[in-house]
Amino acid sequence: MKLSIVIPCYNEEEVIATSYKRFTAVMEANSYDYELLFVNDGSKDRTEELLTGFAQDDHRVKLISFSRNFGHQNAVSAGLHHCTGDVAVIIDADLQDPPEVIPQMIETYEREQCNVVYAVRRKRKGESFFKRMTAKLFYRGLNLLSDFSFPVDTGDFRLIDRYVLDAFRQFPEKHKYLRGLFCWMGFKQVPFYYDRDERKAGETKYTLTKMIRLASVGLFGFSKKPLRLAISLGCISILIALALVLWILYLHIFVAENVMPGWSSTVIIILFLGGVQLFTIGILGEYIGNIFDETKNRPEYIIYKKINLDETK
Repeated sequence: MKLSIVIPCYNEEEVIATSYKRFTAVMEANSYDYELLFVNDGSKDRTEELLTGFAQDDHRVKLISFSRNFGHQNAVSAGLHHCTGDVAVIIDADLQDPPEVIPQMIETYEREQCNVVYAVRRKRKGESFFKRMTAKLFYRGLNLLSDFSFPVDTGDFRLIDRYVLDAFRQFPEKHKYLRGLFCWMGFKQVPFYYDRDERKAGETKYTLTKMIRLASVGLFGFSKKPLRLAISLGCISILIALALVLWILYLHIFVAENVMPGWSSTVIIILFLGGVQLFTIGILGEYIGNIFDETKNRPEYIIYKKINLDETK
């Protein structure tokens, strides 16, 4: 069985040498037939230079470099499109997900005779309270709003077999929420629990803006509930407007002398209805924007350099 380790990288010069040593040590200690497939996602530091040196000295290190930064999900996709193993493990270069647990994931895969082993975080060391809370809210909120049920407290760190790899390569869509796609595929999937470590060096590349963007891709890519929410808000606003009409009629008929003329109620109604309309238009805009991006049919990423890879791919 050949094992492919898919490792997306973006500005990881401070940790990439340690990552290479630890990945190699784990693979050699367990005598795996393996490849380390690093995907350089348009790094602006010395990440590509260091990876090029590793690949020139070690034929089992393979390198894909993008023409610019296309994003973490696209980098993982490129690795999955080009890996040659019977089993692939997706893991980041920052060593928060310890490569030393990969043999245990393989043991779980073989014991359970499954297709996917997804890693579930028991502890998240070195992360702020805000990051932990927003992560919990993200996973549970996505499950609440999505048409599918996703495992909570999981990331892209997982093991997938050749059946899942072949199925993944059939997906033509450009905006991928990978952990959602793997759940959507089905197959037999088994959890693997582990403790997440602190980042060994550098800073996280998932800023709040990128986290919100990822949440948006996950939500609008796997659920029509926001559209149904827009319909519900429209119905609620209509009911509120009707109730206000009845209330105003009642005041004019029965207590006309106490009715205070003014513009406040009108302004409140206009603001309420306008807010609902803008909110629903925004939801529609997200879906239409995704359709627009897909119809342009641009590639997910552009590769300008490959090392130790089949150039026909």
